[in-house]
Amino acid sequence: MTTGTVTVRGSLGKAVLAAVLLLVPLAPVPAAAAPQGPGPSAADADPAAADWTAPLSTRGRWIVDADGDRFKLRSGNWHGASGTWNGTGSADEDANHHAGENSGRIPLGLDRAPMAEIIAGFREIGINSIRLPFSNEMIHDTRSVTDDAVAANPALRAMTPLQVYDAVVRELTGSGFAVILNNHTNTTRWCCGVDGNERWNASRSTEAWENDWLFMARRYRDDKRVVGADLYNEVRRDTWDDPNWGAGDDHDWFTASQRVGDRILTEANPDLLIVVEGINWTGIPVDGFAHGRPTLEPVRHLSHTLVDSGKLVYSAHFYGYTGPHHSGATGIGETSDPRYQDLPPAELIDVLNRQAFYLTAEQDRHFTAPLWISEFGVGGREETGAGQRAWFENFVDHLIRTDADFAYWPLVGWHENRRGNGWALLHWDAAGHRMGLHDGDDWRAGAWTRLVEATGRTGGVDPAARWSMLSPDHTDFVASRRTRALPDWDPGARKAVCPDGQRLLGLSHTGNRGLCSDAAAGPRWDPLGGHEVVKDERHVKPGGDWASGYTKLQCPEGSFLTGYSVRGAAVSAALCVRASPGEIVGASGRTVWFDRSDNRGSLPKGGDFAHGHHKGQCADDEYAAGIACTGRIGSSRTPDALYCRRLG
Repeated sequence: MTTGTVTVRGSLGKAVLAAVLLLVPLAPVPAAAAPQGPGPSAADADPAAADWTAPLSTRGRWIVDADGDRFKLRSGNWHGASGTWNGTGSADEDANHHAGENSGRIPLGLDRAPMAEIIAGFREIGINSIRLPFSNEMIHDTRSVTDDAVAANPALRAMTPLQVYDAVVRELTGSGFAVILNNHTNTTRWCCGVDGNERWNASRSTEAWENDWLFMARRYRDDKRVVGADLYNEVRRDTWDDPNWGAGDDHDWFTASQRVGDRILTEANPDLLIVVEGINWTGIPVDGFAHGRPTLEPVRHLSHTLVDSGKLVYSAHFYGYTGPHHSGATGIGETSDPRYQDLPPAELIDVLNRQAFYLTAEQDRHFTAPLWISEFGVGGREETGAGQRAWFENFVDHLIRTDADFAYWPLVGWHENRRGNGWALLHWDAAGHRMGLHDGDDWRAGAWTRLVEATGRTGGVDPAARWSMLSPDHTDFVASRRTRALPDWDPGARKAVCPDGQRLLGLSHTGNRGLCSDAAAGPRWDPLGGHEVVKDERHVKPGGDWASGYTKLQCPEGSFLTGYSVRGAAVSAALCVRASPGEIVGASGRTVWFDRSDNRGSLPKGGDFAHGHHKGQCADDEYAAGIACTGRIGSSRTPDALYCRRLG
């Protein structure tokens, strides 16, 4: 996160527009080969320190622990390792760091209080998890931290920033906290304007960014209370270019996050939750130019399908001084758009729901997933603005109303004589004296107490049917571990395959999109069975022409569709896999045509998996056994019909 003030001076020509983008502060908030060294160990962790069992996963909109019990992320951000330097002047001078708080390239406060005291403070304010930011630069920084930076923790002297980060992770998880690793910035510099940290690949290559994530995921693999990988913080516009959601270029955050999430799960640590934040800003923040905060709105039409279905969590950030079309700036970069704190309560709720909270409100959709508000906050004792205070109260009310997972920004700050930045919930002065949220003079205490003590869902969460989108728009979209282990089954084509345990239920006429599900609990791939790539009508029996005049890619008896391949817009092949014995039956089925309109039945589940395109879908208690298409004049061999059969 960042706060600040800039002033408009003169007219806005091209040069000033560039300055706008360089100066405007957006709402809060590194690749050579990673250094080798021993990772932290959880051997000393007290297994009775917390009443939850790692690892975490998801069931519908809920995060659950290994016992299937709801685990609500009541979190806070312990920042500092991602950097506090503002980018000008000497990094050795406190005055050149955000709010004058110099973290020394490590989690803030270790110069002022013993780590055990800081962590005890976290427990006191009622949280159970920590979002722990880091920068890619920190991973590769071989300089030892200064003695001053760890003055209250002398055991950390002579360590590198990464080794201090290790120690912090170890102490947090040993105290029972869940830890979510957060790649906050590329460089160790305060976020979040046009600062070289706008995208995951702003200051390094995408390949280097992915390698850094694999390194971090492997480093903490044995510590099961390291539960999540928060892939990147506040993706936003740089000086000239916007990020996007699905365009297939090197600014495509959807594709980059999908790819690295799958790599983490398949190559480094299958236990981690994969946390994907929406897009924080696009456009030029000047009246008359298109601009705004997409947040998670694009997910409604294009959602992630990870290779492990129960690992995806979406996240978003909300601050009162920003808005759905407001960057948060004052002066240069400030527009006439309302900030969130300017919206009446009813309008605020509508905007929040549209931008993020619909993900948990709408069940049985391809986008249904847990939502973690991984940053929100407000000034503390010195915040006297009625609008700011009302915003915080209203936002907390909405978190309670929606039973949302959350993480406050920030947990730790500095104070001198009870004055300072004020945003943190816990502050320490240079002599080590703590100023806490519950000292009696912090107006936020009541709302915070309501939030952490709010009643919400607890106990066991039943497994939920999964609905997954396939989107081979620009490249392969293979969400099946089993299929990934197979040779290339249609070289040169783009391939889409459902996650293991799911079957294909829907296709779009154009646009190449598919819908998978495990609704009605079947069918499943026979562990001893194989697969077949179907490119002709060999399995259409005499008298069984279910799409006369069309080419029918039909699975053999006892098999079901789990994937398809395309060349351009045309269907190339169907991937059929044999079901476990007794899973499917039926010698006949029905033809679902969708070449001229949607044909998805009444009240179809799964959501609009191909927005703007005709779609066909089998019923929840059916399986797709074939795809029909045609290459006749006026057609492009796109899917026209599905052959749907009843499950046994």
